[in-house]
Amino acid sequence: MSKQPSVAAVPEELRRRLGVVDAVVIGLGAMIGAGIFAALAPAADAAGSGLLFGLALAAVVAYCNATSSARLAARYPASGGTYVYGRERLGDFWGYLAGWSFVVGKTASCAAMALTVGSYVWPGQAHAVAVAAVVALTAVNYAGVQKSAWLTRAIVAVVLAVLAAVAVATLTSGEADTVRLDIGSDATFGGVLQAAGLLFFAFAGYARIATLGEEVRDPSRTIPRAIPIALGITLAVYAVVAVAVLTVLGPKELAGATAPLSDAARAAGVTWLAPVVRVGAAVAALGSLLALILGISRTTLAMARDRHLPHALAAVHPKFKVPHRAELAVGAVVAVLAATTDVRGAIGFSSFGVLAYYAVANASAWTLTPQEGRPVRIIPVVGLAGCLVLAFALPVSSMISGAAVLAVGAAAYGIRRTVIFRQAS
Repeated sequence: MSKQPSVAAVPEELRRRLGVVDAVVIGLGAMIGAGIFAALAPAADAAGSGLLFGLALAAVVAYCNATSSARLAARYPASGGTYVYGRERLGDFWGYLAGWSFVVGKTASCAAMALTVGSYVWPGQAHAVAVAAVVALTAVNYAGVQKSAWLTRAIVAVVLAVLAAVAVATLTSGEADTVRLDIGSDATFGGVLQAAGLLFFAFAGYARIATLGEEVRDPSRTIPRAIPIALGITLAVYAVVAVAVLTVLGPKELAGATAPLSDAARAAGVTWLAPVVRVGAAVAALGSLLALILGISRTTLAMARDRHLPHALAAVHPKFKVPHRAELAVGAVVAVLAATTDVRGAIGFSSFGVLAYYAVANASAWTLTPQEGRPVRIIPVVGLAGCLVLAFALPVSSMISGAAVLAVGAAAYGIRRTVIFRQAS
């Protein structure tokens, strides 16, 4: 199967400004903030002493997804990510379902990240701070993607410095004990799978790079380089920090922690580091939220171009060359969710939607020919199987709500097709 991209001639195109470094930084900003400060504790609760196995499994699935996405993004360098790939390779419905899964799942992620900011900055007014953060970052994105990339670069630098301080302080303290890394009877196969599904939430940020395909310079070269670099750096950071925290807290105490890195700093006897970690957590969540809003607005743009969403959202600002209406709409929805939801419930729901999104990406990559840059066959196979297994290993409430939302999306697609068919006849 070899189709030419149907998105080559778009009336209003976005401006290609981002190089490899910018794309890597945007991916890092989306991943690091989401994972270390939001997903470690619930993952430890699920896997116990098998937490690191869950991290490794999530990384394998993420690598397969990243490779499939990179090959597809090089072939179809347009805004929309797997929404575009699924439509071009599998058909209109699968592209739509991927886009729907992404927008819904990542909107929940935005709410989780905004609330993380609020809970660290001002716990008593977490919802108000979360809404303010959404409004501020929507304004930054509105002003142009290059400004977003520069802000994300500063955020990533701060977060990496904080995480390095935590890792060094805990691993070199007298409280660190490698015995706490031993695997015990609390590590079950089902628990490790569930932990991997929750931790996948932390790795999914490389999708931001693919969804920016229309704003990247030389996308056939830049995207395949940027995605694995961002993923590799993130995995290394996650592994070091997870080991450091486990050696001080152990899996049981980590599972019950509300602020695991701050708790680890206190347990290691470096109490002065705890407030620094709180600042780092807030900054990390801001970086993740910035990149998430950026990615969702681009998928919304692509779906609006095809009228799966209101066509008015496909407008590109004449000066800033960004999908300004899509960004404002996404910001408004996220602000409402940030005012009404909680953090932990959003993580599992988001993971289900994003795993469904990448399942479509892997299926799409399978259809590529060698001339189109197809990855080694085992990669999309493992990626697709991994996405499905991890999605249905998530907590039952996450599976039910996620499946229900996908069903609503599929029903909306069917209704729209029926209306179009009747109008045509």
